[in-house]
Amino acid sequence: QVQLVESGGGSVQAGGSLRLSCAASGSYTSRYYMGWIRQASGKEREGVAVIGGDLNTRYADSVKGRFTISRDNARNTLYLQMTTLRPEDTAMYYCAADSSLTWENGGQTVDFRYRGQGTQVTVSS
Repeated sequence: QVQLVESGGGSVQAGGSLRLSCAASGSYTSRYYMGWIRQASGKEREGVAVIGGDLNTRYADSVKGRFTISRDNARNTLYLQMTTLRPEDTAMYYCAADSSLTWENGGQTVDFRYRGQGTQVTVSS
């Protein structure tokens, strides 16, 4: 089992920034794919960004150029730096991990075996 605990969510005004963190523990290894997914109220879950053990990254088109995913394998921690936030970024953000990657249609189809409890991000206009 892999345990994932997110932190860093909150409320900001449009144009602001937030950094999310996710601490991984348990049977997690640095070879795992790790990512962020989000779900807004009344909407489908979508992938935001993913990073492999080789540090290759993928992003949803809606966040490219604004969000940066990174990981610190020494600390077993995943990050998501979010800048130029928009009201449409408002959602519950979940940290996720898996030994294999399912990321299709630009993140519209994602699947991770492990997921955290989530942290709320609210962006006001």
